[in-house]
Order: sequence, then structure tokens, then C-alpha cells
Amino acid sequence: MVTVLAPAKINLTLEVLGKRPDGYHEIRSVAQTISLCDTFGFQLSQDIEFECANPDWLPQESLVVGAVHLLQEKTGCNKGAKIEVVKRIPLISGLGGDSSDAAATLVGLNRLWELGLSRQELHGLAAQLGSDVPFFLYGGTALLEGRGERVTPLPPFPHMRVIVVVPDVPRQPGKTKQLFESLKPNHYTDGRISQRFIDWLKRGGEFAPLLLFNTFENVAFASRTSQLSVYRGHAIELGATHVHLAGSGPALFTLVKDRSQAEELYLRFRQQKMESYLTETLETKE
Repeated sequence: MVTVLAPAKINLTLEVLGKRPDGYHEIRSVAQTISLCDTFGFQLSQDIEFECANPDWLPQESLVVGAVHLLQEKTGCNKGAKIEVVKRIPLISGLGGDSSDAAATLVGLNRLWELGLSRQELHGLAAQLGSDVPFFLYGGTALLEGRGERVTPLPPFPHMRVIVVVPDVPRQPGKTKQLFESLKPNHYTDGRISQRFIDWLKRGGEFAPLLLFNTFENVAFASRTSQLSVYRGHAIELGATHVHLAGSGPALFTLVKDRSQAEELYLRFRQQKMESYLTETLETKE
């Protein structure tokens, strides 16, 4: 069996520079993989079949089916596979789970079917599946540009504990597009926020939470009475010093350097019946 981990991500910065002629938005973002992972197991089979204990995960509504078909189409491979999926990343949460799953599928089947595709070749396929998919072929800390498909690995972000909180709010497909459309021109930035973060990564020194930025928070936290604002305020009341939106949300995250402090804060969240995950940053894939 070929086993591949599909990690979640957070965006340490997420800037939208403006709308492109093709209808997409130009972004500049520093992304970071974390240790909250789905697991994919691949075995040769006559047909393509999926096995997953989570009834809410439907392969036909996931990018993984597109990844399988695209790989077959581009390589002419007619082999089958049994794909066993263990889902840990919350669905439609802003943590990139579906994109990471698609990347894991490309990587796993490339190994299982002995296709010999390079990471650059897989990158080209990944970009056809979705803007976030190419990043997960690299992982670690990286700059994302264009629609997100242009990936530049960066010096590793210092190892930190990441506490993820998933608010109990409706999670609807298409929320990312809705957030993009909700942005106003004054929410667009010029990329210097991400550049400042990159300069700090290269220079080193003590991490400052003020380096973090996500322009979607201009929309998600626009009202103090919004559900996400209430959750964010509650997390701060419980001891989180800074709480940010993960991607397009609704998941929130806070970074904690000290292990015992992270464990204590995570326990407080759990005691409040908040869906929470204690994770840590991951380094770049080999």
C-alpha cells in the first residue's frame, strides 16, 4: 500500500491585490501546513473505488475524483485503485482539506501506478484542479501568487503550536467565491504586507502577531454580532492573544510558542464544547 498524508493549512498572510480580467482575483499569501492531516492509502484494484468512514465526505463532491480522472487522461493509464481515506480535517472549513486531498491523490497514484511524473509535472495538473492544490505538493511555508497556483517555497516559519477552532456555523460550498465578491476596493492591498512577513522570515528574530493578516477578516468580522466575531471574542476571553481567520473560514486559529500554554488553552476551548484541534507547524516536504 502507498500511504500519503494530506495536511491542512493556514494562511499567515492573505492579501487580495485586485480582480483579474479572467474573473479571478490576484492574491499574495504566505501559507503554512499544519499537522492536522487526512490520510490516504492506495492499493491496486480493477476499478476506482473509495472507502471512508466519514459519511459526510462524498468523493463525487470532492476534487479527488477530478484528480483521478485528470491523471488517467493525461497519462493514458488505465489501472485502477482502491483509495482508503481517513478524514480528520473538518469539511468546508477554510483549512484547504479538499485541495490537500487532491494533491495527495496525485502523489499517491503517481507512485502506485509508477507513472514517474516529476513534481513540476504534477504541479501543472494540480493547477488545473484548483488554485490551492499546487501548494500541497510542497507544504511547509510558501508564498502563493496569481490565483494561488504560483508557489515559491520560503524559509521555514518557526515551529509553533497551532490551535484551530471551528465555529458551529453553517458551512456552505462556494463560500470562498462569496467572500471574494464581498470584498470592497479598499480591502485590496499591494502585496507589501506579505513582503514584510517574508522579509522577517529571512531576517529572523522574535515573531510578532502583528505580522499576521487576512483580508477576508474585513468581511467575516465586519459586525461585532456576527457568529464568527462572537467566536473570536470568546476565544480571546479564554486566553488567546490573537485569533485569525483560516483562509476563507469559518475555522479560526491562534499561534502559541510554549507547549504547556498551548495545551492549557486547548483544554479551555474543549471544556467550552468548542470544536478544537491542537496542531503544530510542519516543514516543507522533501
